Amino acid sequence: MTSPHAAAGPPARCPVNGTPAPTTALYGPDLDGDALPALYEQLRGDHGPVAPVTIAPGVDAWLVIGHREVLQLTRDEQDFSHDPRRWSLLREGRVPADSPILPMVGWRPALLFADGQQHRRMRAAVSAALAGINGHELRRTVRATAEQVIVAFAERSEADLVADYARKLPMRVITELLGLDDQTGRHLVEAVAGTVSATSASADASKRMGAILLHLIEEKRRRRGNDITSALLHHPARLTDEEVLHNLVVMFVAGNQTTVNWIATTLRILLCDPEFRSSLTGGHLSVDDALDVVLWRFPPTQNFPARYATRDMTFGGQHIRTGDMLILGLAGANADPQILPDDGTPVVGNRSHLAFGAGPHICPAQDPARLITRTAVDTIRHRLPDLELAIPQGELEWIKSPWSRGLAALPVRFTAPVLPQHPAPLPDHQPVR
Repeated sequence: MTSPHAAAGPPARCPVNGTPAPTTALYGPDLDGDALPALYEQLRGDHGPVAPVTIAPGVDAWLVIGHREVLQLTRDEQDFSHDPRRWSLLREGRVPADSPILPMVGWRPALLFADGQQHRRMRAAVSAALAGINGHELRRTVRATAEQVIVAFAERSEADLVADYARKLPMRVITELLGLDDQTGRHLVEAVAGTVSATSASADASKRMGAILLHLIEEKRRRRGNDITSALLHHPARLTDEEVLHNLVVMFVAGNQTTVNWIATTLRILLCDPEFRSSLTGGHLSVDDALDVVLWRFPPTQNFPARYATRDMTFGGQHIRTGDMLILGLAGANADPQILPDDGTPVVGNRSHLAFGAGPHICPAQDPARLITRTAVDTIRHRLPDLELAIPQGELEWIKSPWSRGLAALPVRFTAPVLPQHPAPLPDHQPVR
């Protein structure tokens, strides 16, 4: 198999054979989310659509940033497996047991780490559980929750829309969908954030995350609820408790932080791009158009682990060895000049981006995620119509993560909130059929 792109030069260092070409570090405290787009273009210029990177101390991989190459990587399970037990560095004992990357890529009995029939069995249960979400009830829940969150900070006439809004809203909605109470949901969010932070504390955070979800599963086994956890437990696919736990981990990790980033970044564009905001207010563009611009330019998940080569091959102009890890460079692939218009600007309404992945493992929760994000953005636009950025745009900071592209903070001010006289109560029934 050969990529349609030609090699940009001599083959770069192979993560397996260890030849001495340098790799680019895609981790560490100095990782600047604002500079990542330029880094992807530098890698593209130096190496082509597949570039050598280091994702943790001593852990090399390939970052796939070509649009066509990512499509091939996601669709071809015969050559690119999801199962990290095929990873040569891990099999050979070359990944430290305390490596911060292991909580992200270590094998779990979940659809994200399975191929073929095993993947299809678990995905059937997950898809059915998500399909059971009542869109009308979910919209009501998101709107009511958003109004409650806005009322809580409205008197201050200022807020940080990341900490005060974007982080609180999806967490409350998603944990309710899972069947968790608010306080336990906050503990789960903290544990998930620690797990994906790729630091020395990730392993402990992963254990806390598992303990919270295991207790939830035991409770739902005893007393079935109207929630996603119960739907998974009672699906005909007969998932084990362990499979339910780890599929909940995948759903929550993939769902919460990405939705936080999607909401916050959409609001940033509306605050910082007067022309776009005017077009939206005037009805020339919809909120969905704004959401798609974010998915193209600033996908909430920058890079996504991982696939593992099942054979030696030439891919993207690089020599890939059996067991090599390949990272889905979603943001880099979205910016691939091979598929963008001449000016490099994504076309409004074009949804051929890769923000949700592609192929058999494309995100099964993209519809409820879009509904949550759209409702969150629409609600705050109507409740805080004179919202404006409280600091210069150039002073905004991004979180430092190789995986997630999100704002660290979004400080705003406003003077004329339009608040409901009586904030809408949450629906009596959970938004799952």
